[in-house]
Amino acid sequence: MADPSSYRPKPGQIPDSPGVYKFRDEHRRVIYVGKAKNLRQRLANYFQDLAALHPRTRTMVTTAASVEWTVVSTEVEALQLEYSWIKEFDPRFNVKYRDDKSYPYLAVTLNEEFPRVQVMRGAKKKGVRYFGPYGHAWAIRETVDLMLRVFPVRTCSAGVFKNAARTGRPCLLGYIGKCSAPCVGRVTPEGHRELADDFCDFMAGRTGTYIRRLEKDMMAAAEEMEYERAARLRDDVEALKRAMEKSAVVLADATDADLIAVAEDELEAAVQIFHVRGGRVRGQRGWVTDKVENVDTSGLVEHALQQLYGEETGDSVPKEVLVPALPEDPEAVSLWLAGRRGSQVSLRIPQRGDKKDLMATVQRNAQQALGLHKTKRASDLTTRSRALEEIAEALGLDTAPLRIECFDISHLQGDDVVASMVVFEDGLARKSEYRRFQIKGFEGQDDVRSMHEVIGRRFKRYLQEKERTGEWEETPASSGPVPAPTGPVPETTPEPDGEPREDDGRPKRFAYPPQLVVVDGGQPQVAAAKRALDELGIDDIAVCGLAKRLEEVWLPDDDDPVVLPRSSEGLYLLQRVRDEAHRFAITYQRAKRAKRIRSSPLDAVAGLGETRKQALIKHFGSVKKLKQATIDEICEVPGIGRRTAESVAVALASAAPAMPAVNTATGEIIEDDDGGSTT
Repeated sequence: MADPSSYRPKPGQIPDSPGVYKFRDEHRRVIYVGKAKNLRQRLANYFQDLAALHPRTRTMVTTAASVEWTVVSTEVEALQLEYSWIKEFDPRFNVKYRDDKSYPYLAVTLNEEFPRVQVMRGAKKKGVRYFGPYGHAWAIRETVDLMLRVFPVRTCSAGVFKNAARTGRPCLLGYIGKCSAPCVGRVTPEGHRELADDFCDFMAGRTGTYIRRLEKDMMAAAEEMEYERAARLRDDVEALKRAMEKSAVVLADATDADLIAVAEDELEAAVQIFHVRGGRVRGQRGWVTDKVENVDTSGLVEHALQQLYGEETGDSVPKEVLVPALPEDPEAVSLWLAGRRGSQVSLRIPQRGDKKDLMATVQRNAQQALGLHKTKRASDLTTRSRALEEIAEALGLDTAPLRIECFDISHLQGDDVVASMVVFEDGLARKSEYRRFQIKGFEGQDDVRSMHEVIGRRFKRYLQEKERTGEWEETPASSGPVPAPTGPVPETTPEPDGEPREDDGRPKRFAYPPQLVVVDGGQPQVAAAKRALDELGIDDIAVCGLAKRLEEVWLPDDDDPVVLPRSSEGLYLLQRVRDEAHRFAITYQRAKRAKRIRSSPLDAVAGLGETRKQALIKHFGSVKKLKQATIDEICEVPGIGRRTAESVAVALASAAPAMPAVNTATGEIIEDDDGGSTT
């Protein structure tokens, strides 16, 4: 590990102009490339106290052995040079998007004498016009099959073309009218190129003009009583309309735009792009990347723009690019995009209307792509095994933790304090074992005290289950548990709800101990969990905490955290366990809060069902007016006897005053008819 001060440039050596810098390791390999408006200010950030740096940045500067820079005249040149160097050196600490699959494009080889329409994958070639990308190759073939009726462009390979030219007989498509058969001279090179240009114009979104022209020709042929030609033109129009229907209109103003959305967590990010041409989605693609550098959403967007348009020119760069967050220097990026296109490019965040709605759709696709990526990663048995081994090695465990339980506390400003327990066995969620807790020992906001209570309650139940099943028992001669004689363990049978049950039918809730307890938090929460276990005499269960801010793993009695490598499968598994506990806790907390808000003093009346509650409210108009009614007046409600009326009166009299209802739009207290607030 290198000391950054050993290669820090001397004061005054670094210019204060725009430029691009490279960090190299001891073997002179480039490990990071960055750009800056002001090189002196940017590089100074890397040479501050290591404790103040983000863990990923700290790892990079301690891996590096030297830094060098190149001065440029503008921020646009810096952006272009940064992209070129990232492509050339492939630095290990730069964000690099990787395609989750090789997307197929519809390509027209305009660089050939007789252009050919075909499906292409991989790197783009000069002189070839591309449309897409598409999700599946069959989608391209369906579209091409419809359009060849109107634009009979060559689709055959070079070998088939040469063989047809040699024999003087076209292929089957030539006989059925889906190829103009340039191989046998049925069309001139100029005429065939014109067909290819019309095909490209239609695919580029200029559809209305061409369809109107065909319809005009169809009407003219019908007037001249050339009914066969008119019918053929009618079928051509229908074929083109069916091809257009395969991509629905999403933007009514026939916009040409690319929409980019980002979904991210602490370790990974997914990017989704929708290519809209002529108001229709013409292609979609996506990437997933490891966040190997300390980068926010703006930085991810900038990297995505470089990846998308770094090698594109002309119409491949749309007039409008919509993003979820603007890059750090949006003006420079816009100028760079305009240079690639050859005309002005609008780079902005959609604020309203159809474009904002479509951006929400792209964002959902990005979230699903990230979730799918994580699911695939988690479902691999080898990966899960490696993750458990890495956790055991990092935490100093004797064996891999096959059962992990994670606890999280959730509340809203100290109200409705709840906790969750989620269980992962062999690296997979065991949802039938999930449990949730209400904090009962105190009121208010104290996450540490709450964690102590929950861990204590969970493992008290474990000891009770252990004693009940005969694994150990208390004896007068012993102050602690002693092993029980070996005997049969009660069998469990799966119930319809998927929860294991004892032979007497009771849920087997806390019978199994984990090898590792994970708490959501840092040192204080870990210390509270460890103290709860010590108080119960449990010393064979490991405890750790995962602090969300820097993804550090904390162990009891350790002053420094365990920092797992960013690419560690063990860290990924711990993060997934922690996130699941947080999701489960906050879901319960929200449901509990909603139930409290909807609660009524009538809930305390024994035997009063929902139907009779509604009858009471309907009769009196509000709980406030019901509270003011006499017992005889309550008895007038159908279905309410005197004993029930007395119970209702007692419950309402002892209920605490309800909070006034508030109009959330105006902040006003909503008054009822007699001047009081409605309840």
